[in-house]
Amino acid sequence: MQLGRLRRGMNLLRGIIAWACLGVVAAAGLAGEPAPQLIVEARDASGEFEYDLATGLATAKNGVIVRYGDAVLTAQRVIVFQDRSWVYAEGDVVLQREGQSWRCDSMTYDYKNKRLDADFFRTAQSPFFAAGELITSMQGTNGGHSAREVSITTDDYSTPAQRVRARKVTIVPGEYIEARSAVLYIGNVPVMYYPYYRRDLKRHPNNWDTVPGYRSRFGPYLLNTYNMYWSKQFDGALHLDYRQRRGFGEGADVNLHLGRYGEGEFKFYYARDERPGTDYRGNPVRDDRHRIYYSHRADFDTNFTAKLMIRRQSDAFFIRDFFEPEYRRNVQPSSYLELNRFWNNWSLDLVAQPRVNRFFETVERLPEIKLTGLRQQLGESPFYYESDSSLGWYRRQFANSAFADYSAWRADTYHQLLYPQNYFGWLQVTPRVGGRLTEYGEADGIGTTTRREFRPVFNTGVEFSTKASRVWPAVKSRLLDMDGLRHIIEPSVNYAFVPSPRRRPPQLPQFDYELGTYRLLPLDYPDYNAIDSIDAQNVMRLSLFNKLHTKRRGQIENLLEWALYTDWRLNPRAGQQTFSDIFSDLDFLPRSWLMLSQRLRYQLGESRLNELNHSITVMPSNKWSVSVGNRYLHYDPVFAPLPGQNLFFTRFYYRINENWGFRASHHFEARDGRMEEQYYTIYRDLRSWTAALTIRFRNERQGPSDFTIAITLSLKAFPRFGMGRDSVEHSLLLGG
Repeated sequence: MQLGRLRRGMNLLRGIIAWACLGVVAAAGLAGEPAPQLIVEARDASGEFEYDLATGLATAKNGVIVRYGDAVLTAQRVIVFQDRSWVYAEGDVVLQREGQSWRCDSMTYDYKNKRLDADFFRTAQSPFFAAGELITSMQGTNGGHSAREVSITTDDYSTPAQRVRARKVTIVPGEYIEARSAVLYIGNVPVMYYPYYRRDLKRHPNNWDTVPGYRSRFGPYLLNTYNMYWSKQFDGALHLDYRQRRGFGEGADVNLHLGRYGEGEFKFYYARDERPGTDYRGNPVRDDRHRIYYSHRADFDTNFTAKLMIRRQSDAFFIRDFFEPEYRRNVQPSSYLELNRFWNNWSLDLVAQPRVNRFFETVERLPEIKLTGLRQQLGESPFYYESDSSLGWYRRQFANSAFADYSAWRADTYHQLLYPQNYFGWLQVTPRVGGRLTEYGEADGIGTTTRREFRPVFNTGVEFSTKASRVWPAVKSRLLDMDGLRHIIEPSVNYAFVPSPRRRPPQLPQFDYELGTYRLLPLDYPDYNAIDSIDAQNVMRLSLFNKLHTKRRGQIENLLEWALYTDWRLNPRAGQQTFSDIFSDLDFLPRSWLMLSQRLRYQLGESRLNELNHSITVMPSNKWSVSVGNRYLHYDPVFAPLPGQNLFFTRFYYRINENWGFRASHHFEARDGRMEEQYYTIYRDLRSWTAALTIRFRNERQGPSDFTIAITLSLKAFPRFGMGRDSVEHSLLLGG
């Protein structure tokens, strides 16, 4: 018998053992696809490898890593039976495969067929954990395993608070756990016997979710949700809530999982409100309040998508009163149907947007069809082309009777040619020329004055840009954690010219109109999409972007990003100044755990600071973090009745120990010395659960102050919301 012995004192037998020479490279698999290679490597410098040429037996010991495809096995010693595609492993064996981990004393693993036999094992596929004496893969194609003397729990502790113990268990990874003659233990006390027990691994079948609390507007309240799982296609929840000052509220959620036909979500909620209050015009709100919500998205193909959104509510403030987190995300929800089809260089959209809630201003699109030509090269020429064309019938409906509703059809088509060139190897020059043709039908509605109109628009412009960088590898700083420095600078000038159109915005019905904003609007078409507000412009946008990179722990990281930009209006419109506000956007990271951000807007003509938003965030570890910032906004009559702002805010989190944590946030308005909002939360780890006690104070500018206290419980296996969301959306902890 010939015995070849390879001993490596390297960090690894990084001589990857290509098992092609052993005959282990599988011939099985999909036709034309190479089979994975079996790779054996030592865990440290003491690793040894032996191979018997006569028997084909490979042995590795003193800490070994075995890889095959996405499966990774580690052990103190392994033996590879290449003729059977088996690996025998012993000594602190860990197998990680397809999102599941296995740990045991010894294991035989068939790496081609993904079958295993193990003694005294533990396995985890979040949120479930199991341990037992013996496990064996079953025959068949579902990847199931049969195990003896097994404990199952969702409590990730060595001594779980609750567990189910059974003599025989069937585990199908990713699907279910099935046990017979099972006993439920609380601690070490048996409390219930199950002749047959089955638990779905995809989600908890049914569970209660209860949030007790008190709020000034509600009085004592109890929000109850019963989450249900019916099948792979259907799950949902029932809600039964009680608010002492407002009465009962009830509702239902249904979630649809229809495979290629998409994902749907239906919500209904009804409240017989005993104190509904008044709307924004001072009119009393009806006491029978409700909301209906349905969303659906289906990706029928990789380039064909359908979206449906229906959001109906009885009054403008229903979501604000009963679903505060949702209201903070979207104060005026819309309803629509959208069909989208993509090709390599084209996109076709069909949108229908009716007004579902009469108390919200809406531009109805019944319907609108839009063809977009993405920027594309014209054959082998140096020219590029892009376009944007739409046709639709539109109706603008206001939220009150102070303005008359009107409607009209509109056809619009826009086409543009670009000629990007590089000069001297460093200067990018992109001239462009485009044209737009828009036709409007005669507006229909009481008090309308616009007739059928045709409006051609010509535009041209050119953009100059360059990019330069320099590296200083010797620059180092312990204070700033710098190992080398790279500076990147990108100046650009974008010139846009549009002659005065034959029909200006006041002469046209306004469906896609320009909204007030504190930021600069796009100069270029079709990025500027306020079709009905197009007017003359002769302007240059001046921009300067700076970046500083450094190396930290072997990785390139941003040290500083700074953007400066403004508009130079060569022919200002009425009410405009020659120069727009100067904008500065700055992010500075002197350490990986320290970030300083600033957003600034300064008006040159008045020598006035119009906006300043800056913050400092310190997050040295997962033990504590703090953010402090200020948002200053100068009053602008263009945005009346919105007041100015001088808001200071703080956010603080401290992890006291493994079981306790504390979070606080404050919003203080310095204009009138008012603490507008305060949050305080104490977190408690309850092994399988997390609990949060949250207190909120809100000093309302209209009406009495609002005080809230709530207790939130969340099962770790099925959390109420994604990790970290409560640090951004604090109101989630109040049960909304």
